[in-house]
Amino acid sequence: MEFIGFFFALFIGFSIGLFGGGGSILSVPVLAYLFLLDEKISTAYSLFIVGVTALIGGVKQNFNKNVNWRTALLFGTPSVLGVWCIRKFVIPELPEILFEIGDIAVSRRMGMFGVFIVLMFLASYFILNEKVYKKEKTDKKTNYFLVIFEGLIVGAVTGFVGAGGGFLIVPALVLLINLNMKEAIGTSLVIIALKSIIGFFLGDALIINIDWNFLILFTSITICGMFFGIYAGKFLNNQSLKRGFGYFILFMAFFMLYMEF
Repeated sequence: MEFIGFFFALFIGFSIGLFGGGGSILSVPVLAYLFLLDEKISTAYSLFIVGVTALIGGVKQNFNKNVNWRTALLFGTPSVLGVWCIRKFVIPELPEILFEIGDIAVSRRMGMFGVFIVLMFLASYFILNEKVYKKEKTDKKTNYFLVIFEGLIVGAVTGFVGAGGGFLIVPALVLLINLNMKEAIGTSLVIIALKSIIGFFLGDALIINIDWNFLILFTSITICGMFFGIYAGKFLNNQSLKRGFGYFILFMAFFMLYMEF
């Protein structure tokens, strides 16, 4: 099972390198079902894996001048706050049983993974329907309050489920701040890196025991996969593969739904 898990670590990185994102949403189910980690540890480790991988991608995008740092700080600062508050104060206080509906007890695991499953369905929709990203560039003024509020919400969701949320951030940057697609993707990677890494170290790293040997090994394999995906992207038909990847995430969402509920 661990061998299969590390293979998926390579696959996660490969998909990130090939498609520019999306693969990180698979890290939580891999950690939960193949390495048998509980919901708190799975989402915490996922934050670190997502954050470090996004950081490397963000540095690469910065060299290509595809990062809008003003936007990264404007959107990223409330996102960091959202992640930190959830990981530091909310997750540790969640009871084992959240609530009961008749004879059905809804556990903390069901609640956290239930939200994650919804995000997986959303991710597959955004991957399979690229038109949701497309918008003609306009001179509309930026609504800063809405940008900050969106950053806070995305950060809170990231903190709760351990996913990077690039499929939520990129459309927000295009629609709310009027960035072009390349700039939105590059800036999104920096935002994901900031909120995931800072949220992990100021939250989970202070309150849970981290298996650093495992976490660094898993992350290193993911990074290797990402570079392999970047190289393979020069020769493969990304569009067809991306659709297949979107359907795979959809399948995984149904699989998690069956396993948890």
